[in-house]
Amino acid sequence: MIQETRHSIEQILSRQPLFRGLDEAELKTLAAHTREYRVRKHEILFNKGDTPQGIHVVVMGQVKLYIPSAQGWEKVIHMEGPGSTFGEAVAFLDKPYPVTAQATQDSIVLVIDKQALLRIVDTSPQLCRKMLASLCVRLHELLTDIEACTSRTSLQRVACFLSQQAPAGQKRYEVALPASKQTLAAQLNLAPETLSRMLSQLTQAGLIAVQGRTITVLDLDRLRRYSP
Repeated sequence: MIQETRHSIEQILSRQPLFRGLDEAELKTLAAHTREYRVRKHEILFNKGDTPQGIHVVVMGQVKLYIPSAQGWEKVIHMEGPGSTFGEAVAFLDKPYPVTAQATQDSIVLVIDKQALLRIVDTSPQLCRKMLASLCVRLHELLTDIEACTSRTSLQRVACFLSQQAPAGQKRYEVALPASKQTLAAQLNLAPETLSRMLSQLTQAGLIAVQGRTITVLDLDRLRRYSP
């Protein structure tokens, strides 16, 4: 069973970075036009091509955004965790969703009606700037992903992913995979068996240790320098 949220929708929205700074009246307006969805693991929130209803906010759990293919494979675009928002671009463009959204865990997701949001955007320069910054971050992530898929080897993609998870100032740390290895493989544009081989190679090199979905990076500096 999905646990109950302990806060009102208005309280949850006020704690999201995107909506900090809105006054009480604006938050009340957004909350009045926000719906809460409780979705099970593997449940689809929306499919590629659906008409967008608004911006999504992940309160609890995790949501996978991906592009499906007729052949059955998928390209994972992003994994959204608690506090993440997605769907900003299509809310403004008024175009169908370019991706499919699927819960990878039991999750609680808020959907803010796009018309109510656009009315507040018209009167809040601060929210406009934050949404513009959010879209710029998305663009940067996509460009980084394209670079990784076109110019890096399979091993470099895995090493880069693990390096990016490093806590500030730590050379040895654990990475708890937020999704299955198959999902991570799709995110890195690798076949699952290729990901397994790369993890095995890094393990044999003494750079990481793998235990289930937990990967321990033994030496960050060596991992960054590793070039077989």
